[in-house]
Amino acid sequence: MTLYLANADARCVFLATQGLSRPRGALSKAGLLELIEAIGFVQVDSIATVERAHHHILFARNPSYRREHLTALLESDGALFEHWTHDAAIIPTAFFPYWKHRFARARETLATRWRSWHENGFETYVDHVLERVRHEGPLMARDFEAEKRPPGGWWNWHPEKTALEYHWRTGALAIAGREGFQKRYDLTERVIPAPHRVPEVTGEAFIDWACTSALERLGFATSGEIAAFWDLVTPAEAKAWVETNRDRLEPVLIEGVDGKPRASHAFAGSAALFASLPSPPARLRVLSPFDPLLRDRARAERLFGFSYRIEVFVPAEKRVYGYYVFPLLEGDRMVGRIDMKADRKAGTLDVRRLWLEPGVRASARRLDALDAELTRHARFAGVERIVYAEGWRGE
Repeated sequence: MTLYLANADARCVFLATQGLSRPRGALSKAGLLELIEAIGFVQVDSIATVERAHHHILFARNPSYRREHLTALLESDGALFEHWTHDAAIIPTAFFPYWKHRFARARETLATRWRSWHENGFETYVDHVLERVRHEGPLMARDFEAEKRPPGGWWNWHPEKTALEYHWRTGALAIAGREGFQKRYDLTERVIPAPHRVPEVTGEAFIDWACTSALERLGFATSGEIAAFWDLVTPAEAKAWVETNRDRLEPVLIEGVDGKPRASHAFAGSAALFASLPSPPARLRVLSPFDPLLRDRARAERLFGFSYRIEVFVPAEKRVYGYYVFPLLEGDRMVGRIDMKADRKAGTLDVRRLWLEPGVRASARRLDALDAELTRHARFAGVERIVYAEGWRGE
C-alpha cells in the first residue's frame, strides 16, 4: 500500500528533518554538534549582508546559537571539518571516511582541468605548496607570493592558490581555520583526528551510506533528490540504490502545493515516524538564502509554492527583488521575503523592502512578529537598532 502525505503534512516532515521544528532551549556546544549531524551539513558562504550563511542557518534553528561553539568544534575539537557537498560546507568529522571517495573522484577530474589552466609546471606548484605546508604548518594563499598571476585560472587564482585548492579538494590538505574568511590550509593528518582518518569504506558501503543518510534527512525523496542532497553519488547510483533496497523502502505520494501528487520514496514504516515528528513553531523567522530548506529550489517550490532564486550574480537592472534577499518562514509556510542589510558603522539594520506572498496580509500581528524577529537579528549582527526605509512595505 502506498503512503500518501498531504501537502501540509509533507511540509511539516521536511521542516522537522531539517531542524526547523526544534524547541528554542539553550543550545550547548554538544547540542550544536548534534544539530549539525541531524541536518547533515551547513553551507558556508562569504557574503555577510547581515551575517554569514553558516551562522544565520544555525541561528534560525536556535537563537541561542553561539559562534564560538562552532569555531571550537571546527578548530579545536576536530568534531567538524570543511569540504564540499553541492558547495563549500561544514560537515561532521564522523562523516570524513565517506569523503575519501569524493577525494578520489576529484583526483580523476581536477588534475586534468586545473593542469590545463597552468600548463607549465602545474606539478611543480602542487609539490611546492604541499612541501611548504608540511614544513611550515598552516598557511594561507597570501603566504605564497606570486610575482605574476596568469589570467584564466579558477577565479583568476594564482598557481599556488590553485594548488592549495587542488590538495584540499583531493584530501591531502584540510582547513585548519580561517582568518576573516581566508582559509588556513594544513596537512589533513594534522587537522582530522586519527579515529576518523583510519577507517576505509568500500565503494558499496559508501553509496549505501550516502543514500541512506540523505533519505533520513529528507524524510521522503525521489532518487534524484537523494543524489543531490550530499552531491556525493550520481543520479544513476542513487537510482540503482533505490532498486536494490526496495525491501527497506516504501512508495509514498507527496501532495504538492498545487494538489498534484509526486511519487517518492521513504523508509518502510515511515508513517509512524512522520506522525511523531513535532510541528514547526508558529513564529515568523528570517532564513538565510542558503538555508538547506531551500537548497533544492524545485523541491521547495513544489512543497511551499515559493519560487526563490539568489540574484547576487544577476545584473542589477534584471533583478526581480534584490542582490541578497532573505526568505520569510512563518509556521509551515513561506510567507515572503525581505531586503535588509546590517550597517555596522552606523549600528543599524537597514530594512529596504518587504514582499509578502500572494494572499498573505500585512496584518498588525504579522508586522509585530516581523519586528520582533528583526530585533533578534539586529542583536545577532551586533547592531543597535532597526531603520525602516520609506515605503519599505511596498506602498
